[in-house]
Amino acid sequence: MPTIVVDVMPKAELLDPQGKAVTGALARLGIDAFDGVRIGKRFELTVEGEVGDDLLATVRKVADEVLSNSVIEDVVGIEVVE
Repeated sequence: MPTIVVDVMPKAELLDPQGKAVTGALARLGIDAFDGVRIGKRFELTVEGEVGDDLLATVRKVADEVLSNSVIEDVVGIEVVE
């Protein structure tokens, strides 16, 4: 049964307070290997049957209109995982 994975991230120009908190926590733990952390969302949509162009177009529409807030987030990936 295929799964369609949709990844949503905050727009690059916006602050990411959760990512900033994780960056600070890592620094307090002595882990300074990362310049920054950004936190997003991952959605897994399971479907029956074949994933065609029509279904992917529907997923793109759902991702843009329902799964993300286009004012502050970008849909950065849609991937079919078998």
